[in-house]
Amino acid sequence: MTIWETIIIAIVEGLTEFLPVSSTGHMIIAQNLLGVESTDFVKAFTFIIQFGAILSVVCLYWKRFFRLNRTPVPEGCSALRRFLHKYDFYWKLLVAFIPAAVLGLLFSDAIDAMLESVTVVAVMLIVGGVFMLFCDKLFGNGNEKTELTEKRAFWIGVFQCISMIPGVSRSMATIVGGMAQKLTRKAAAEFSFFLAVPTMFAATVYKMAKLFMDGGTTVIVDNLTPLIVGNVVAFIVALLAIKFFISYVTKYGFKLFGYYRIIVGGVLLVLIFLGYDLQIV
Repeated sequence: MTIWETIIIAIVEGLTEFLPVSSTGHMIIAQNLLGVESTDFVKAFTFIIQFGAILSVVCLYWKRFFRLNRTPVPEGCSALRRFLHKYDFYWKLLVAFIPAAVLGLLFSDAIDAMLESVTVVAVMLIVGGVFMLFCDKLFGNGNEKTELTEKRAFWIGVFQCISMIPGVSRSMATIVGGMAQKLTRKAAAEFSFFLAVPTMFAATVYKMAKLFMDGGTTVIVDNLTPLIVGNVVAFIVALLAIKFFISYVTKYGFKLFGYYRIIVGGVLLVLIFLGYDLQIV
């Protein structure tokens, strides 16, 4: 993989990871248009550069990530409840993260098997796109006064599990989950970004561990330059994509992304119908 191919794929990752458009579908298109062979390194590269995207969220919202809850603790609370109140932000992220973590460990092989099918990705892009055309009408723009409780965080985490189906988009599933819990579009999108940090970090660590156990250490060591470049590019692009998305979706909703998903899914189905050998990255 050349340095230009590295940069292009990292740009695609940074642009699509936090938008409700499925980074998997876009990785398929990018890799095949570039003619990049799906080697062990390329497969490792596509999930290692997620780390750069994760850092963009932490950097953009660092005040939220490194701030404890200083509001008064309700009277009569137990020591555990006082502790959870203080670390409220992290506790709700953990509650939302648990469903995907459990299902991911239990059904890892089944999920990997679904990733073999480009047709599944294309169909789910279209299905999700159609849904996004109407989700603003279904949920409106939420309620500014709606609090993110533990229960709401858990249900957003349950929605995140839907994104284990390739082509659904983790961002779309969690944002819809947040809106279903009466959060505003902005609040739902921001919590989706926050939840991406533990979810993507855990997935990256898990896949890295599997790679090392399978003797992939040499693959990483021999390709440090493209990995560093890829992470830096993904970080910068994701930072810009998040800022654009929050601004746009707050004002205009999700309809544009719905149309876009339908177009991308349609392109994939046409390529499959024409006999192109599309490979999942």
